[in-house]
Amino acid sequence: MTDAADVDRINEPRRKLELIRLSAWFGGARERTWALRNVSLTVDEGSVLCVIGPSGCGKSTLLRCVNRMHELTPRAGSEGSVLLDGEDIHSSELDPVWLRRRVGMVFQRPNVFPTMSIRENVVAGLRLTGSRADLEETVEKTLQRIALWAEVKDRLDDPATRLSGGQQQRLCIARALAVEPEVLLMDEPTSALDPIATAKIEELIDELKHRYTIVMVTHNMQQAIRVSDYTAFLYVGELVEIGPTTQIFTQPERRETEDYVTGKFG
Repeated sequence: MTDAADVDRINEPRRKLELIRLSAWFGGARERTWALRNVSLTVDEGSVLCVIGPSGCGKSTLLRCVNRMHELTPRAGSEGSVLLDGEDIHSSELDPVWLRRRVGMVFQRPNVFPTMSIRENVVAGLRLTGSRADLEETVEKTLQRIALWAEVKDRLDDPATRLSGGQQQRLCIARALAVEPEVLLMDEPTSALDPIATAKIEELIDELKHRYTIVMVTHNMQQAIRVSDYTAFLYVGELVEIGPTTQIFTQPERRETEDYVTGKFG
């Protein structure tokens, strides 16, 4: 017989990501500039976490630490732990390329590969990893998933640069999804887009969260309210508060959070 405690454990959200006292810096030992200091948080599987805070507070660095891009920056480093399904991503046994297949990234501005066609942009990641997937099937399936197939199916061999800004950003999302990641990191994915394109991306995020765990950086408070399940507020590299989005925007526990979300600073 299953008791109430067992039911609670079964229904308890599964932790997909966990950051434990994560710190990150730029510069040498004598002139370090700290981007993050002792950030600890968890992200449940199948949820959307929005990270908010003023410019320069460490939001983008946090994302880059989660897929080990931060370490590619000269004279930059980090300490603490980042766990993906309980496994430390900095383990010597973990291949960073394999990690980046599991953790996809979408940047602030559309970064399509300009010399490649729409089709080749979608499957670029698969080619780099030597995947044996049916590429044509992947192109159609992935573009349908992000609601771009109907708009481009008759011009897949056109240069990706012929697409509008909003279409290019959705194509970048398709490229990230084609390798079947488990986590999708999005660094202000709509900041360079018009309101119509932004609405399409937000609708897409709502669909994708049923299949992926999403961590998104945004400066747009209303966007965080619309798309996220949880919100984390960073300030000068430190995590001030994290909680359900409704709570963060209506009943924050910290005065700094209230001041930021109500526009008193930032």
